[in-house]
Amino acid sequence: MQAVFFVVTLFLTLFLVLSPTPLHAQEKEISPSRQGELIHLLKQDCGSCHGLTLAGGLGPPLLPADLSGKPPEWLRDVILDGIPNTAMPPWRPILNEDEVAWLVKRMLRGIRHGQ
Repeated sequence: MQAVFFVVTLFLTLFLVLSPTPLHAQEKEISPSRQGELIHLLKQDCGSCHGLTLAGGLGPPLLPADLSGKPPEWLRDVILDGIPNTAMPPWRPILNEDEVAWLVKRMLRGIRHGQ
């Protein structure tokens, strides 16, 4: 019985160590002042195409109901690298992966109008 427990524990440990880390596990701490800047960027810069309330415009809505079912990693990649031959620009020159991961998490939760 101990051998089975050992094998299962070893397998789970190797799986967790060797498997790709999910988006939320990769995210590093973002300072409160930078969080404010990122929310401002989301509302103003992204909002210029996606609507100031993020309910849609030239670009699709960025509200939680509209983003549900979309993998966070895909959302991160779209923000970082844009979508070729569309109005969606790459933000990689301005934002790093941790900042985008934080933004994706916030978009999936929803941004209140007063934030």
